[in-house]
Amino acid sequence: MPLIAIDDLSDPRLVDYAHLTDVALKKARGTEHGLYIAESALVLGRALRAGHIPRSVLALGNTADEALAVLGDFAADVPVFVGPGEMLADLTGYILHRGLIAAMNRPELPDADALLAGARRIVILENVSDPTNVGAIFRSAGAIGADAILVTPRCSDPFYRRAIRVSMGTVLQVPWTRVGGWTETRALLSRHGFHVAALALRDGAVSLRDFDGSRHERLALLLGAEGEGLTPEALAAADSVVQIPMMHGIDSLNVAAASAVAMWALSG
Repeated sequence: MPLIAIDDLSDPRLVDYAHLTDVALKKARGTEHGLYIAESALVLGRALRAGHIPRSVLALGNTADEALAVLGDFAADVPVFVGPGEMLADLTGYILHRGLIAAMNRPELPDADALLAGARRIVILENVSDPTNVGAIFRSAGAIGADAILVTPRCSDPFYRRAIRVSMGTVLQVPWTRVGGWTETRALLSRHGFHVAALALRDGAVSLRDFDGSRHERLALLLGAEGEGLTPEALAAADSVVQIPMMHGIDSLNVAAASAVAMWALSG
């Protein structure tokens, strides 16, 4: 498909980019599961390798060729809209620092049982509401080697633009899905033989230095929201409670930093 020069911001084909919120994209008309935005050629490439389908691409004039190269076989069918930076900023509400963005069709989330069938090390995010933290946790999970991530109903959506950007597209690589309440989720984890280690500041918690993750063939690291921490229901569903030993009177780390430390410690 030839490049499409933008000359009218009211063009209905540009609606996916017109100051839409993440919530609006999730409910986008004409889609089965909604849309998400992939920023940069790097993230678009990761999305395509994950099997996600682009609906269109919006590119600065000097990145149009790069967009076509990344699209590969999709280039013949996916429209690539091209325009100057100031015009695209007026359309989207932000500057395209990375040269291009793409409206991607959200994939159907995998079945939780199928997701855990071959997993050994997973992460569970309970009510982590900041998409920046969600993205950073996914990036650590991808780098350190978690096999899957489960997110609870009140957890921020990993497909939100900020989460994808902070993760450098890792949310498109690390398999994940949503789960329901703790009764259902605990049964799911038990069915697949997971030992659940909750990271929490609690009397009697075991230091990560002393917790031998290698003893458990299948291990789930449970992380809660900053401030509130894990809910009583989550702690009741855990088999162990662990904490990172601290110095200088500091009692905790940001949840994203804590996740990286704990994942590394439990990766054996």
